[in-house]
Amino acid sequence: MGASRADKELYFQKLKELLNQYPSIFIVNVDNVGSNQMHQIRVALRGKGVVLMGKNTMVRRALRSILAESPQFERLLPHVKGNIGFVFTNGDLKEVRDVITANKVAAPARAGAFAPKDVTVPAGNTGMEPGKTSFFQALGIPTKIARGTIEIVSDIKVVTAGTRVGSSEATLLNMLNISPFTYGMTVAQIYDAGTTFPPNVLDVDESELISRFATGIRNIAAISLAIEFPTIASIGHSLVNAYKNLLAVSIATDYTFEGAEKVKEYLANPEAFAVAVAPVAADSAPAAAAKEEEKKEEEEESEDDMGFGLFD
Repeated sequence: MGASRADKELYFQKLKELLNQYPSIFIVNVDNVGSNQMHQIRVALRGKGVVLMGKNTMVRRALRSILAESPQFERLLPHVKGNIGFVFTNGDLKEVRDVITANKVAAPARAGAFAPKDVTVPAGNTGMEPGKTSFFQALGIPTKIARGTIEIVSDIKVVTAGTRVGSSEATLLNMLNISPFTYGMTVAQIYDAGTTFPPNVLDVDESELISRFATGIRNIAAISLAIEFPTIASIGHSLVNAYKNLLAVSIATDYTFEGAEKVKEYLANPEAFAVAVAPVAADSAPAAAAKEEEKKEEEEESEDDMGFGLFD
């Protein structure tokens, strides 16, 4: 039975309020998430985010109804597919993402379900009677009889990630009491301040972002300088280059200014600067020699006492 008109209006109003209140939205996939697990996730998100579920057709209709006044939410429409919901937040995206994905429950393999990961049956005694040997043989699992029970000879992969679980594989895993999968709420897409991006963007380190940003600034500055088009990134370099050119003109002509006088003085009498630097180097040389001599004396004393103290 579909939702009543009043229920739809309440949902539309709730969604609109949340969209206006929170700048960030997690579009989450809730496949295989039970009601009890959903309740636990809601409790964990208290004070950090608000979960809102709804039928996709109703969600799309609600979003389209507000596009005239808020066109930025059109970016959400392509992601409203499958078994999804929304988590609205104004907190730290990494922290909220971790809370959303932290709640996992173990689940048995079900025939026909897509496997989220590879499943390997470990070698060892199964405790099953020999009469079920044919069942293992049908799945190509090497076994032997040990102490009256079936023993798997070596590890064997029975399910491959991304494929559907077969009925025989599901039966075997349930017989062995193996619950290979974990299910929980997963993040499919993130909407933040008018843009959408995949959740792996949150794993990019801040230092990498700074490095890429700096590289971009350098590239812009280089292009700006090459085409002689001033930008904020290149203006500093342009000023320095202009000052260098001004110094060069001053050195080549009789024109001078305060900044160029020291350069001209150095070029006219470089020996005077060499003499000024020499005493500093001479003063530091004796100190270095004294430290070296002191170090040698300490090493010699260390070798003489052979590791023993005066009263040993």
